[in-house]
Amino acid sequence: MGALSEEQLRKRISQQELNVICARHDRLWQARPGGARAVFAWMDLSGLDLSGRNLTDADFSAAEMRGCDLTGCKLDNATFFGSDMQEAILVDASLRRADLRGACLRGADLSGADLFEADLREGTLATANARDGFRIVEPKRNQTQAQGACLAGANLQRSRLSGVAAQSADFSDAIMKDCKLVRANLKSANFRGADLAGADLSGADLTGADLRDAVLVGITATMWRADGANMDGALTDKASAGAPVARMPAADMLHEHAVWCESGGAKGQPSVFDGVDLRGLGSITGLNLTALSAKGGVFYGLDMEGVQLQGAQLQGADLRSTKLRRADLRGARLNGARLGGADLREAQLGPLMLGPDRLLPADLTGASLRGADLSGADLRRAILCDADLSRASLHGAHARLADFTGATLIGTRGYDPKDHAA
Repeated sequence: MGALSEEQLRKRISQQELNVICARHDRLWQARPGGARAVFAWMDLSGLDLSGRNLTDADFSAAEMRGCDLTGCKLDNATFFGSDMQEAILVDASLRRADLRGACLRGADLSGADLFEADLREGTLATANARDGFRIVEPKRNQTQAQGACLAGANLQRSRLSGVAAQSADFSDAIMKDCKLVRANLKSANFRGADLAGADLSGADLTGADLRDAVLVGITATMWRADGANMDGALTDKASAGAPVARMPAADMLHEHAVWCESGGAKGQPSVFDGVDLRGLGSITGLNLTALSAKGGVFYGLDMEGVQLQGAQLQGADLRSTKLRRADLRGARLNGARLGGADLREAQLGPLMLGPDRLLPADLTGASLRGADLSGADLRRAILCDADLSRASLHGAHARLADFTGATLIGTRGYDPKDHAA
């Protein structure tokens, strides 16, 4: 950097100066007089506080942002090309379609951040001058650097990370569907519980990576390296922990179960799908599967909208990314079930009435509901002890008398303790 002219050096600004620029940007978005787009290109913002601000479309190109606090910041479509964001705090920030090419995110905390369709590919930092035109300033920073970064629970769906250097980064429970990770360096990275369905991992290096319980359905893995990677419990196209449903007369069994339910047990017979991989069914919308037993079953991605599962035995089942909108799960046993990213809007998870004075509450003890959408759901009297509701949506949910003892509620949206008070 010593050979650069004064115009090319990063200008240090104060918190007060930053606040003025942000206020003008906010005026622009509110269509008020005196508004101007926030431009922080080639500025030094290290350690400053931008938390909670709306900086959509702002320009942070080549900015120095070490240790900046951007918690909950709205940064959609913002440009961070070649910026230095080491140790920056971006928890729950919105970076949808942001340009992060060539950025340095070493040690940054992006837990729960929304990086939908963000661009984290390689990028070379250059500047322009009248004599030489565009000239490379920092040729060594041509990869997006994310070594040791925390992206736990982040949304990286359809984002572009080809060529990213993310050794030892934490992608646990992240949503990475259709993500581009071509030639990415992901050595020793943590992908435990991450959803990588449809991701392109061609030529990626996952040596020593932790892929336990990850979803690897429909991935492209041409010439990838996964030496020493731990794939215990990973969900793939070919295999899962459960037996494939194709080996069973599933349609007939479900029909018999529906007849058994509708006839009050006079006809048909109950079905048991314990430990079975049911993904092959595709859709079971609206079926009456009351008291179904599918302990440890795999339902990943199934369309189960409006299904009746009152009193069902679903302990340890994999219900990630399932569509359970308006499903009837009253009194269901969901202990230890995985419901990350599931659509449970308006689902019934209240108590099942067994008699005039006997109620059977839905039991979700120890269940994982990370990022699940429970908007408008009935959770009255539900047992959610030790459940993980990190970044789940509970807007409009009815949670009166629900038991949240020991539950993880980090980043949970729409949750109010008063809603489940006696």
